[in-house]
Amino acid sequence: MNPHLDKLHPYPFEKLRQLFAGVTPNPDYAAISLGIGEPKHPTPPFIQKALAHGVAGLANYPTTAGSDALRGAIASWLERRYGVPALNPATQVLPVNGSREALFGIAHCVIDASKPAPLIVCPNPFYQIYEGAAYLAGAEPYFVNSEPGRNFGCDYASVPATIWPRVQLLYLCTPGNPTGATLSLADWEQLFALSDRYGFVIAADECYSEIYHTSAAPLGALEAAHQLGRSGGETPYANLIVFSSLSKRSNVPGMRSGFVAGDPAVIKKFLLYRTYCGGAMSPPVQAASIAAWGDEAHVQENRVKYREKFALVTPLLREVMDVELPDAGFYLWADVRRSGLSDTEFARRLYAEYNITVLPGSYLARDAHGINPGSNRIRMALVAEVDEGVEAAQRIVQFCKSLKSS
Repeated sequence: MNPHLDKLHPYPFEKLRQLFAGVTPNPDYAAISLGIGEPKHPTPPFIQKALAHGVAGLANYPTTAGSDALRGAIASWLERRYGVPALNPATQVLPVNGSREALFGIAHCVIDASKPAPLIVCPNPFYQIYEGAAYLAGAEPYFVNSEPGRNFGCDYASVPATIWPRVQLLYLCTPGNPTGATLSLADWEQLFALSDRYGFVIAADECYSEIYHTSAAPLGALEAAHQLGRSGGETPYANLIVFSSLSKRSNVPGMRSGFVAGDPAVIKKFLLYRTYCGGAMSPPVQAASIAAWGDEAHVQENRVKYREKFALVTPLLREVMDVELPDAGFYLWADVRRSGLSDTEFARRLYAEYNITVLPGSYLARDAHGINPGSNRIRMALVAEVDEGVEAAQRIVQFCKSLKSS
């Protein structure tokens, strides 16, 4: 067996299952889960119809590169959303079966394990796929902690100069999971300069880009590169690739539809890799994806729902814990130290007493540089409808107040 498999940590939800072992939740309350970031808003009917109408394509093997129409739809969306010059759909865009498999696979495409001690830089806390991809590609993760004082941004200037020459890939998530943090143009300028100097690839995970709570949409990686003069010439978007998907944007996590876009040299290698691992998107999903990428009305309606939910829930929770409205995404990243409980104790007792599931923040991070930046925090995924989110918040407030009274 592959010895690298022994390096993998249990997935956060397996840890949660073990934490809840032997606990019977209070039957006086209906179960509410804020644990998993799975969108619960209804899938738009027009996407369902496009999926059904595409079933005739099941008679054909799909190509790994996807159809010209799908690549064109993705390229057009990127141009509209980020104001970037026209992308070449044939060389700068690649459909993938959700961003998860692509984020995992890119490490196997990029990492040269023959070089001494290769590293992959990851934010901390992080999406656990980054870490698993590093280990199974023969590299080691190097964690850069998010900092509350930087609005949960990572301080890449804190990385020792001796580390960067070993870095071959840098994962980042913007808007961040679980913090909701976004990158500024100055942040991108710093990262591009480091990439140019040391030659590593930047993998920008942007799957939460369309759920935001500010008047302006989050700055995207391709957008930042264009503003900094990196979108043209002989090496457009050099060493930069962006990952996104329809799961959160269009409430279709079961479709497993996303894309990779950016540096054509990296895309070419990644297409070769994915041709061998069989990552082709089914024709009905391609048809539905074309419809989804071409429509913005349903995305705007979805965003309004999230804004309403966060506007109601955040002030309620602020009474009993330290939590603020994030820049973007559908998570609240709350400090629970005021409760007197650790993040794991908080999650276990909340589940037992009020039948609400939240995810301990320490499960989403690693001990690095002397701390676990997820400790004493919980992640709450506000993915259900508004009424359920408010009900959950009211129970959490009641739970915290009961702790104080006892």
